[in-house]
Amino acid sequence: MTKSIFLETHNLKNKATGLGTFNYELIKGFSQLEFDDLELTLNVKNPRLLQTEFGEKFIYHKYKNLSRHWIFRTRKKYDLWHSVNQNTKVEPFHVNNYLLTVHDVNFVEEISTDISHKVNQLFIEKLKRATAITYISEFAKKQTHQYFDVPKIPEYLIHNGNPISTILDTSKFISPIPVDKPFLYSIGDFLERKNFLSLVKMMVHITDFNLILSGNNNKAYGKEIENFIKENNLQNRVFLTGKVNDLAKQFYLSKCLAFVFPSIREGFGLPPIEAMSFGKPVFLSNRTSLPEIGGKNAYYWDNFDPEYMKTILINGLNHFNANQNEMKELMKKRAASFDWKIAAAEYLKVYKDILL
Repeated sequence: MTKSIFLETHNLKNKATGLGTFNYELIKGFSQLEFDDLELTLNVKNPRLLQTEFGEKFIYHKYKNLSRHWIFRTRKKYDLWHSVNQNTKVEPFHVNNYLLTVHDVNFVEEISTDISHKVNQLFIEKLKRATAITYISEFAKKQTHQYFDVPKIPEYLIHNGNPISTILDTSKFISPIPVDKPFLYSIGDFLERKNFLSLVKMMVHITDFNLILSGNNNKAYGKEIENFIKENNLQNRVFLTGKVNDLAKQFYLSKCLAFVFPSIREGFGLPPIEAMSFGKPVFLSNRTSLPEIGGKNAYYWDNFDPEYMKTILINGLNHFNANQNEMKELMKKRAASFDWKIAAAEYLKVYKDILL
């Protein structure tokens, strides 16, 4: 008998974010697989758009903001409800089986360590409701167990895949900012945990190449970075592009000298994998999940003193360039080890473990 599964994927509406990317790529991975004994329902704001891309592979449920409130929750009983994001406020009215995917519990460190705080209580309710838990990294699992009493239920580790499945032709892309000089590149939301300011401070000590940062910088942290750039006369060496589309992102990833990502809180970290797809050296903080993602051939910062960061960067670039062919292949091989089709197949196996 066919089993019904509801995927709470409304964050797909923000595809430019990490959670939006996760939702879309997981759905895309499912679309490449056969699951005749399962009926997958997607919770999405624009069902028609998804149906145009994926056809009758899925059932589409229209997401409404009101569904976050208890009285307006979905009343239909599903055999399994998959909460693909630990922060979602969209929950089932009836619970049969409940799968919780945890990306991180950064909210404990960023909002409140008080376990009675509402954001922590919302997560505790999910843990109590869960039939099983999947984590996107070993770090996410370790962090969850560090702060919460996790029930004795099945737990699974399923790494995310590489968001870049197709290399685009960027030959006709014209960058609105200068790229005539070698440049470092990074991308992400301008949040304090991304630690982009440390890169800008490093650039005070570097004159041989530029830095390009992409992402939503219309936030307080973005303004702080803009002010530092102006105060230190870095306008001709540090450039903020704002949000970019896939074509622009791949252009900068393919042309950069190196990818730099000093994030201090990262449940997984997709951008370094994207950079490795182009055989680029990646420089990461040695914190949270990033060593797990970058592996032994990435370069790591132990702290964020600007001159120290410059030293690690220059030494790493020298090492990479001295072994360029080998290192490029190692980077590409590492990126290829993260595959959304494989991840989707592992989620299907978890569904069946729960239901069958």
